[in-house]
Amino acid sequence: MAKGKRYTIGMDLGGTKILAAVVSPKGRIVAEAKLRTRAENGPDAVIERMVETARQAVRKAEVDWQDVLGMGVGAPGPLDPETGIIYHPPNLPGWDEIPLGPYLSEALGVPVFMENDVNLGTLGEHVLGAGQGTRDMVGIFVGTGVGGGLILDGKLRSGYRHAAGEVGHMILHADGPVCGCGKRGCLEALASRTAIERDIRLAIDAGRESLVPELIKERGRLTSGLLAKALRRGDPVVAEVLGRAQWYLGLLTASIVNLLDPEMIVFGGGVVEALGEEFLEPIRVTARQYFIQQAGADKVRMVAATLGDHAGVLGAAVMARQQAEQNPTVATA
Repeated sequence: MAKGKRYTIGMDLGGTKILAAVVSPKGRIVAEAKLRTRAENGPDAVIERMVETARQAVRKAEVDWQDVLGMGVGAPGPLDPETGIIYHPPNLPGWDEIPLGPYLSEALGVPVFMENDVNLGTLGEHVLGAGQGTRDMVGIFVGTGVGGGLILDGKLRSGYRHAAGEVGHMILHADGPVCGCGKRGCLEALASRTAIERDIRLAIDAGRESLVPELIKERGRLTSGLLAKALRRGDPVVAEVLGRAQWYLGLLTASIVNLLDPEMIVFGGGVVEALGEEFLEPIRVTARQYFIQQAGADKVRMVAATLGDHAGVLGAAVMARQQAEQNPTVATA
């Protein structure tokens, strides 16, 4: 294998799992490793598991650490990419201004670059996935919550306070349900899988007939795949609740297009992966109805993400390479 610093590591830190991948200069995953986060054990234990996950991935790739240019880490916000400090992430209890980037860099001996996890999922899709070739692209990821990212003029835009792209917390219904952030009427409180599950359970508790209780007995919990199964079997409650979520996502998409006029909106996350085109098409229809500029409305592409669970680690690896190339003294230190 050719010597020289050629590889980057991408890592995605989630509330339930840590995924790391060694990535080639052309964006190919050479090897990957995954461990459970075990967030309940506290920050120190999680950081040790992050270090071990990275080491496992490098061992599997049969790559020398001297050939690693750097590591990018996608983590739930809020965080400061410049200092590598992560602040009070909602799915990581006990974290309070943890200098995660410096800790990881010292433990692994390579530069470590940090960014919001959904921003990196968007970057991954832009460089290596559905958004290749676009200059202006927005990512919307619908899962347990709703996250987003912005690519403007070919670059990830994190904003003045590193808080841009929080599409899940755009207010679409001022008197709507309370969001996990404490505000009312956020898109996340209206169209995330958590919101969809809440509304389905409320309908069932009110006496509506649904296949969901029967399917939950089979699966043990309400998943995106279960929603897809219920919808395809004609469940009226699921169809109604999903239809309402799609409408709100369509309104959000129209608002984004009216503000930024991007070439493409990429939709990802577990709900989109499970439901595919039958979930996306109603969003497109609603969005186009609310475009202020109707001429050329069909030129704004609204498509499904293509990288799946690897969007985050690939985006993190891309960021690490970009940062190391922009700051060669850091990468060679």
